Amino acid sequence: MNEINNYVKANEDRFLDELFELIRIPSISSLPEHKEDMYRAAEKWKEILLAAGADKAEVIETNGNPVTYGEKIIDPDAPTVMVYAHMDVMPVDPLEKWKTDPFEPVVKDGKIWARGADDDKGQSFMHAKAFEYLVKSGKLECNVKFLIEGEEEIGSPNLPDFCEKHKEMLKADIILVSDTSMIAPDVPSITTGLRGLAYWQVEVTGPNIDLHSGLFGGAVANPINVLSKMIAQTMDDDGRILIPGFYDDVVEVSAEERAKMAKAPFSLDDYKKSLDLKEVFGEKGYSTNERTGIRPTFDVCGIWGGYTGEGAKTVLPSKAYAKISTRLVPNQDHNKIAKMFVEYFESIAPEYVTVKAEYLHGGPSYVCPIDLPAYKAAEKAFKDVYGKDPVPVRSGGSIPIIATFEEVLGIKSVLMGFGLGSDAIHSPNENFPLEQFYNGIRTIPLFYKYFAEEMKK
Repeated sequence: MNEINNYVKANEDRFLDELFELIRIPSISSLPEHKEDMYRAAEKWKEILLAAGADKAEVIETNGNPVTYGEKIIDPDAPTVMVYAHMDVMPVDPLEKWKTDPFEPVVKDGKIWARGADDDKGQSFMHAKAFEYLVKSGKLECNVKFLIEGEEEIGSPNLPDFCEKHKEMLKADIILVSDTSMIAPDVPSITTGLRGLAYWQVEVTGPNIDLHSGLFGGAVANPINVLSKMIAQTMDDDGRILIPGFYDDVVEVSAEERAKMAKAPFSLDDYKKSLDLKEVFGEKGYSTNERTGIRPTFDVCGIWGGYTGEGAKTVLPSKAYAKISTRLVPNQDHNKIAKMFVEYFESIAPEYVTVKAEYLHGGPSYVCPIDLPAYKAAEKAFKDVYGKDPVPVRSGGSIPIIATFEEVLGIKSVLMGFGLGSDAIHSPNENFPLEQFYNGIRTIPLFYKYFAEEMKK
């Protein structure tokens, strides 16, 4: 630990100078006018990896933005870690909300302020510097590969195909990712699960035209009333989803992991207060954090129909619509759930309406078992630096490419993030605490040490 600490301390200023060069490149993947900047960022990453000690690094074309790939193979028989990160960033709008130039990083109040400071240039750069330390100190015990893509912020549309084409090149024992957050600066955590998604639009049709509610109300079914009743039939009063077979593939989280999750600091009173709620609601038998992390959900994301303008219009509408989503947990197939919902929703439709349920999109979930050698290595590394065991956290959101890695490459990922909820990623005034940045560089080399040990067992 002392050697790592000394190396970080001696190179703090240089690390920042090099990171700032990367941040100054406005690599916004969603805006076509920044296409050239994506190539500049890719070439910068090639330079960073070679300078850190990679045996080779190259910029590889895709059908969209380029990918930077680098590697150092110390021994074909040694375990291999692949670091995944992204070089692209979100747009900066609204610019007037920024207190500093988003692409001119500054250090203030112990934080780096800039677009990409956390997501994901700051967090990915930690890996380059940790790798640099391991190479220079002669302590690297694993083969290392780097996969830095340029389209994460637009959904990684071309990375699955890239992975299919380069399976041999991307062979590894584990994928290491720092694109998530910790609970708090003094409460380390490891994201062990990401929920999947299924999303539909439903259309309920009654009469062929809008009708006068006085002349036809009570004689002709109102599609909005019907849609509301149908939605109510998808969940009971205990928050249990009523679609037949919906829970068949749900993997129950072990008591051990639930106990570890429960150690995360959380105040239900503060949670309710922050949302101006008298009480929370969710599936019976689970805590609030469990409801958002390890259990599937059903939600109406939008509903409309009839007259919604100013004043009154006594109309019985012809149609009613809703946007509906489910968040899915590991082992639930979003394509299977998509078909299941459509069949159920159409089956409960009464004869006096016509129902059309259209599946719009979805993605798979992901889970990292807490008994995985790489998880144990990350756990030990965090404890060495932060002085306490990290809390396993199931995220309510989704990073579809992580599940794609497992599906296409057959490799699990460990989500070892150092960001904080206060870092304002995707928002004006994105920032990253210097302490977290330097702690990341201290922690990651220990992951490699412990992973090599775990793989020998």
